Amino acid sequence: MTTTVDTALVEYLLRLGDNDLILGQRLGELAGRAPILEEDLATTNVALDLIGQARLWLTYAGEAEGRGRTEDTFAYARNAGDFRNVLLVEQPNGSYADTIARAFLFDVAHFFFLEKLGTSADARIAGIAQKAVREVAYHVRRSGDWVIRLGDGTPESHLRMQSAIDALWTFTGELFAADAIEADVAARGIGIASDTLRGAWHEHVSAILQQATLTVPADGFMRVGGKTGIHTEQLSYLLAEMQSVRRSIPGDRW
Repeated sequence: MTTTVDTALVEYLLRLGDNDLILGQRLGELAGRAPILEEDLATTNVALDLIGQARLWLTYAGEAEGRGRTEDTFAYARNAGDFRNVLLVEQPNGSYADTIARAFLFDVAHFFFLEKLGTSADARIAGIAQKAVREVAYHVRRSGDWVIRLGDGTPESHLRMQSAIDALWTFTGELFAADAIEADVAARGIGIASDTLRGAWHEHVSAILQQATLTVPADGFMRVGGKTGIHTEQLSYLLAEMQSVRRSIPGDRW
């Protein structure tokens, strides 16, 4: 008996899971390298939150696909072109201002997505989102607090924070670039069309940047492609490290 795969659902779940997985991996690279001990622990905890969420989304994607792929298969046996994360989360850590700016711009969008997904008609999606949104609420407060501390700090920290926001702004448009996949799941009430959340995101981000005495960048050229597998070279470097052990002994069980 042939079972029809809900391709739109699988793609949507991969986007959710890949965003969490790739940003979690990026933050994991900072273990032992944060500027203060408290922040070192906080960064590691956020990374673990994201990877835990990724496991839930990717496990569901494998079950919905019905072809035997698991969370581990999705994480370690795909090439860069098979990943569906937005370009923002794969950008390198850079200075701590870059790390915080990337987290902040994503965290705010992440929170609003999960808040809406908590009412999904798909009980599995709703359950994951309701659990994850409590963790991400902390992520939003933490990254927002750091934006304010750095932006309204010394002249040097202000300059670095403004430069980081300016450089990463070009990746924020993709967070809200809706397409046929999102239209499909939104029409069925199981997902969200991302373009409906841009207003709430922009309002929150602008308020924090104002408190930080930072300027909200003007919208201009926006880089897109990650949702459909077109990535920057940064993702290939990240995957080479993340997948190296698993790929060195393919097929082994852990």
